[in-house]
Amino acid sequence: MPTDQGVDVDDVNTAGTAAVPDPAPAIRVFLLDDHEVVRRGLRDLLGGEPGIEVVGEAADGEQALARGPALRPDVAVLDVRLPDGDGITVCRELRSLMPGLACLMLTSFDDEDALLDAIMAGAAGYVLKQIKGSDLVTAVRTVASGQSLLDPATTARLMRSLRADEGEPASGDARLSVLNERERAILALIGEGLTNRQIGGKLYLSEKTVKNHISRMLAKLGVERRVQAAVLAAQVSRAAAEQRGL
Repeated sequence: MPTDQGVDVDDVNTAGTAAVPDPAPAIRVFLLDDHEVVRRGLRDLLGGEPGIEVVGEAADGEQALARGPALRPDVAVLDVRLPDGDGITVCRELRSLMPGLACLMLTSFDDEDALLDAIMAGAAGYVLKQIKGSDLVTAVRTVASGQSLLDPATTARLMRSLRADEGEPASGDARLSVLNERERAILALIGEGLTNRQIGGKLYLSEKTVKNHISRMLAKLGVERRVQAAVLAAQVSRAAAEQRGL
């Protein structure tokens, strides 16, 4: 029934009880570490955060591969060193079953080889166990959102090491021969650590155009992340430099 102001009472009631949007679903996290005390600490830390739910855990790679897929986690926090293998292999195998899974590698060791392998296995992040609890929570939220998170100092050192003896990406390698000249130029600049905007400035391209080139380049190379493409190019160039030195 209308009021004196001409507003329907039902409208007032409806407006007064307007539905509140449902909160975003919790980030589902799976843990893999061979030390129970570490798993318990991670479970208590992450599970105590709003919007994060620890849905399962494993003590070794075999358990992780058996339990993980059925739990459908959004993020897997994986120890790099395991008694029956390594977390990087688990990352690769879990992601083959769940392509949308974000793997965050957790390690006690600042190991360039492990970082390189993790990048090429498609890990979304790689952090040291010395990380602060609050930073680890942030890392989980970051990779869950689809972003990459790699320890900046370790990654920078790795890329410097890979670039130490190389020049431009070797065009003769079959893995890079699928790229056109523009994509190869962009790949070289990615390897130097430039952002899309910086690459656009150097090549006189819009940021959107650079992004489109990178998307096509990643598809051609069969990788998901720009850092994977940069590492691949660095590996190829280093191999070419070593071959020339023979």
